[in-house]
Amino acid sequence: MKIALVYDRINKFGGAERILLALHQIWPQAPLFTAVYSPRQAGWADAIKIQPSWLNYFPLAKNHHELYPWLTPLAFESFKFDQYDVVISVTSAEAKSIITGPKTLHLCYCLTPTRYLWSHKTHYFTDQVLGFWLKLWHHRLQADDLIYSQRPDQYLAISQTIQSRIKQYYHCDSQTIFPPVDTQKFSYFPSQEYFLIVSRLVTYKRIDLAIKACNQLREKLIIIGTGREMARLKKISGPTISFVGSVSEKQLINYYQHCQALIMPQEEDFGIASVECQASGKPVIAFKKGGASETIISGQTGILFAYQTVDSLISAMKQSKTRDWDNHLIQSQAKKFDQLVFKTQFKQVVEEQWIQYQRRQQKS
Repeated sequence: MKIALVYDRINKFGGAERILLALHQIWPQAPLFTAVYSPRQAGWADAIKIQPSWLNYFPLAKNHHELYPWLTPLAFESFKFDQYDVVISVTSAEAKSIITGPKTLHLCYCLTPTRYLWSHKTHYFTDQVLGFWLKLWHHRLQADDLIYSQRPDQYLAISQTIQSRIKQYYHCDSQTIFPPVDTQKFSYFPSQEYFLIVSRLVTYKRIDLAIKACNQLREKLIIIGTGREMARLKKISGPTISFVGSVSEKQLINYYQHCQALIMPQEEDFGIASVECQASGKPVIAFKKGGASETIISGQTGILFAYQTVDSLISAMKQSKTRDWDNHLIQSQAKKFDQLVFKTQFKQVVEEQWIQYQRRQQKS
């Protein structure tokens, strides 16, 4: 079985890139096709055979793909996959737009239906830079995305939350396979007096709720991450709030292992940070919606608060400080999402889907 991987763009490192590394470990010979590739910003991909599209040579495309919203799908359509049995696209945007022949199975591991067109479009409409253009072209881009959404032969979803979105927006069924987390890297240490946030600093992440809650409670909050919301968030932060920006993996693990709890005030597609924190034996305080409700056992490995408000978050934070958390129980919950579980399940599903696809092709 000859495999190829496809991903939207290779110019950063985050949860999706961890998925790609895990898939590379399963199929080390599989090339990775992408619209744009920036080696300087994607050192994690050095060991993978990367095949960028012609869009890679356009001005500023490597880091500002949003300048070419209509060209990106065309770039993916230009790839040829006739020599491959299975193509696995990992995407939240245009990679699903690839075209495969009848002898090639296209499995789409969907991170989420394109966020700025569907589930979170109202947040993006308020963006000072992109909002105007998104409002102007939204219906056309949405119509195109629906066309591309019908090209995969089978969808896989990173969570039940995304499974529901795929059904709602793309009208397709899917199977859930939770993303991989290297839980073995984390261990438990006694807590220090700070809460933690690990997130991109963008509007829909609702970091402002955690800042306002910690301002009122005078609790120490350490915020790891960068994004265009940083300046605004710093303006509303009191003396107990610290922004540390980007950190190394070793530093990140250290922050997880010594925090009181991780705060997730946003609705996450899955929420790898939640699992990483639990792998350190520390509870997670999260909004009761999205992936957090699938990774956290409320009252045992964290607390899920019902309303996306400061008062609701403050109540959850106060509860967390009064509980006697069982770090072994919390860590055992994280192990359900270990990368070995992911690799075993993903490989099995791909092999099963390929066999079923061949049978369907023989009958037709």
